[in-house]
Order: sequence, then structure tokens, then C-alpha cells
Amino acid sequence: MPYVIAAACIDVMDRSCMDECPVDCIYEGSRKLYINPLECIDCGACEPACPVEAISQDRAVPEGQEEFVADGLRFFEDPLPGRDEPLGLPGGSMDLGPVGIDTDFIASYQKDG
Repeated sequence: MPYVIAAACIDVMDRSCMDECPVDCIYEGSRKLYINPLECIDCGACEPACPVEAISQDRAVPEGQEEFVADGLRFFEDPLPGRDEPLGLPGGSMDLGPVGIDTDFIASYQKDG
């Protein structure tokens, strides 16, 4: 099961997880980071590196944050706002660089508090 980055990352984006990922499958949107579920090897190196505990396996996301599983896939499979093509399998965030765009779900997400 791949890992997912949920609500705690929004507007934080510490990026420590990116340094720990051995396959470079964590990509940078505008408000949060996204793990490509088709590139993730389920090693778990990213999870303890996250200082805000935003990362979990897709089957263990915090209650009420299940939508982040589907949204993480949408980031790669659907064209993002202003783009004609989906990201798909870019082959690594270091080569691609910051995407700078979020899914509609994240762009409009309101954090509690």
C-alpha cells in the first residue's frame, strides 16, 4: 500500500520527507506535498521524517481524511488546473521540480482552527 500525505501538510510543506524518499516520488504542489502512489515503493522512510505526522499508509489515514487517498491519485492522473495533460509518472520530483499547483480539493481546502 502506498503512503499518502494528508491535511497536516497543507500550508506547512516541511520537505523532510522528500530528503528521505529513496525513489524521489514526493512532489510539491502549491499548498502541500503529494506522494505518487504508482511510484511509491511502500518503504515507509517518509513517515517518520514528517514533523507534523501528515504521512500514513493509504489504508491508515486519519479518520475523516479518507478523501486524501483519492486526491493523491488525482494529482497525478487528472490534468491539474491550467495544464492540458496529467502529470502521470514524471519519474522523480528532483527532475520535475515544484509543480506549484494543487488539485481543486486542496486549493479550496479549509483547515480547522
